Amino acid sequence: MDSFQNYIDGQWVSARSGHTFTNHNPASGAALGRFPDSSVEDVAAAADAANRALPSWRATPAPQRAEILYRVAAMMRERKDDLARALTTEMGKVLKEAAGDVQEGIDMTLYMAGEGRRQFGFTTPSELPNKWAMAVRQPKGVIGAITPWNFPMAIPTWKLMPALISGNTAVFKPSQYAPQTAWHLTRLFEEAGLPPGVLNVVFGDGPDTGKAVVEHPLISFVSFTGSNAVGTEVARRCAELGKGVALEMGGKNAIIVLDDADVSLALDGVIWSAFGTSGQRCTAASRLIVQRGVLDEFQTRLVERTEKLRLGPGLDPNTDVGPVINPAQLDKIAAYIPIGQAEGARVATGGRRPPATDLTGGYYFEPTVLIDARPEMRVAREEIFGPVTSVIRAGDLDEAITINNGVPYGLSSSIFTRDIDKAFRAIDGITTGIVYVNAGTIGAEVHLPFGGTRGTGNGHREAGQAALDTYTEWKSIYIDYSGRLQRAQIDTAS
Repeated sequence: MDSFQNYIDGQWVSARSGHTFTNHNPASGAALGRFPDSSVEDVAAAADAANRALPSWRATPAPQRAEILYRVAAMMRERKDDLARALTTEMGKVLKEAAGDVQEGIDMTLYMAGEGRRQFGFTTPSELPNKWAMAVRQPKGVIGAITPWNFPMAIPTWKLMPALISGNTAVFKPSQYAPQTAWHLTRLFEEAGLPPGVLNVVFGDGPDTGKAVVEHPLISFVSFTGSNAVGTEVARRCAELGKGVALEMGGKNAIIVLDDADVSLALDGVIWSAFGTSGQRCTAASRLIVQRGVLDEFQTRLVERTEKLRLGPGLDPNTDVGPVINPAQLDKIAAYIPIGQAEGARVATGGRRPPATDLTGGYYFEPTVLIDARPEMRVAREEIFGPVTSVIRAGDLDEAITINNGVPYGLSSSIFTRDIDKAFRAIDGITTGIVYVNAGTIGAEVHLPFGGTRGTGNGHREAGQAALDTYTEWKSIYIDYSGRLQRAQIDTAS
């Protein structure tokens, strides 16, 4: 079994305590590698290195910073297949999805490298004569990035690439359930010539290592992706410490299928959105809001399609749905089935772990469809984060939109309809951060903002131009060349 180290100040080092943890292949349970179990002292060393590197990195012209990102993207592209296989091995998603995860990392890296020449500020007319007014972006400082296991290449690039191109330095804490992908990404930065201390990586769990990242005084801003419960605690602690925080905390996403929809196309979108990555996406479609006129046909065909999905290891080219990440998540998913049944939902297909003789050692759960669900049920309101979706009946578009919006999350929504008027009514009425028309709830592109409302986040967005607002501060500048003191509103008063 291979052993790995933290990356601090340009050096690969073990945890100061010598403690380690082991990550496992969710398809088999086999041990994959041993990683440092980092403590407060390791995080402190990483934060100190990032703080010392900050003045020089901040002073490096943004186009020069971009050259490093371009080199990282080129190496990611060259090694895409190897990176995807490593990602599948430790996280479990099927290989084609792992390749998509890596591709998203490539796309984000290229996009943010382009921002090396496009970190635009603005000028504006002054209200006084002979006075110049403008605003420019400045880096925030040392960024703490805490990322989950479900997109172990894409999500770190969402955070690190805009942070670094903007002149920040970073302390990166990846999930303990997918650490090796983060190690590979860090090696690419090292090979690309990133100066020591600009990116520092500490491995470990959330309660100890993650907490230390949140609380270290040299880390001025924290970007967190994970559960609502943990994100809420991160927000509370950052508020107490007076530091900024960006949160992306999941979703309870719905696909609306109206009577006039192309049902075959809608089913394609549902199968991909509900069961892709074994439902372990913050954008997964765990609710299906179906108008009553098409409900019977839709449910019958959905069950038929779901039962054809092949469960198995992600590296098997015949697999449609891979394992979930670990035994604890498997237990959580399984626990929701009797909860739903007790509230009146029925299992139309799936709803269990596969028989003990099949897929021994891995963490598998059958793709599951619950029918007769109601909006108030826990299975229709809480994030299960597994291959489980619930069908809810709606009478018309207005009721469907009300059901869609009536959950504690607000990340992604979708509607299938052939009626352009209804599509635009839905776009206007749905209160999630992302809306798709005649597509599933997943498939965001890196040049548009990513994030949501309500319990999904705290108003920040990943990706696109919006990411620069997350990792920069605005500085307003006034240059008075009048040769006399001008007192703004006092001298402009009518």
